[in-house]
Amino acid sequence: MRVAVIDLGTNTFNLSVSEKRGTGYVNICSAKEGVGLGMGGINQNRITDDAMQRGLETLRKFRKTAGENEAEEIVLIGTSALRNATNSVDFVNRVWKELSLKIHIISGEEEARLIYLGVSSGITFDTPGLIMDIGGGSTEFILADSKGPLRSRSFEIGVSRIFQAFPFNDPLVDENVAEVEKYLEKSCGNFFVGMQVEWLVGASGTFETFYELCFNERYPAGKTLTMPAAEVLPQLDYLIHSSVAERERNEWIIPIRKKMAPVAAVKTRWIFRTLGIQKLTISPFSLKEGVLIEFDNYVE
Repeated sequence: MRVAVIDLGTNTFNLSVSEKRGTGYVNICSAKEGVGLGMGGINQNRITDDAMQRGLETLRKFRKTAGENEAEEIVLIGTSALRNATNSVDFVNRVWKELSLKIHIISGEEEARLIYLGVSSGITFDTPGLIMDIGGGSTEFILADSKGPLRSRSFEIGVSRIFQAFPFNDPLVDENVAEVEKYLEKSCGNFFVGMQVEWLVGASGTFETFYELCFNERYPAGKTLTMPAAEVLPQLDYLIHSSVAERERNEWIIPIRKKMAPVAAVKTRWIFRTLGIQKLTISPFSLKEGVLIEFDNYVE
């Protein structure tokens, strides 16, 4: 049996086609596309007409890919942009009417839970670790140890929200960075107070770009890799102080991240400094893999 999961992220749509083998799944095909579902309207809690059209075109393409890879079921998961948009029902209805695909819009709490399920399927938390999933609309944090999740929260502090909320210089100046860090502190409240953890687990996506900048090579598909914070911090500083033109010329930054990468870097560096993070593990697994674990719950 082959199944497809599509994560309808605020910036990027991600497709995974997997084959069930025994009690688990093996990935057959993956694809991602920068849709920008939240561009132009996320801070007004709406999906623009252009964004809806881009989303539909991508889903049409992904449905074709899933069919070519013999997927028998397709599950679509809507996250931050869709759960907060006042007109998300319009997009949901259009996807159903034009593509016969049903979107499951999940809460931030459910998103964090599924991210933990996905990440923990490939990582054992023998010591306390903080999972961080940087999205366009939201960012999830899950503190976990050998007993499971200890504390989790989904914050609406995604890079697209921040990018569209502040008038940034190019490149960022110190005042821009300070403004974002102040916003993060206010938004996260006391979530990190008293948290003692030196290990950050980055859930795929942006963290794979950090790796590629560190080593000038593509992130090895399906691998879980760990590196000391000292190797990552210089690349975060580079991104924070780089110009759009410099990032456009950098082959290790995929197109959808070229505009917003400095915001992601500010957020990650802020976490490193706030908690005193000493090492980063990059997990190739996240939301999609969590959905696969509970796939039957999404199929009618």
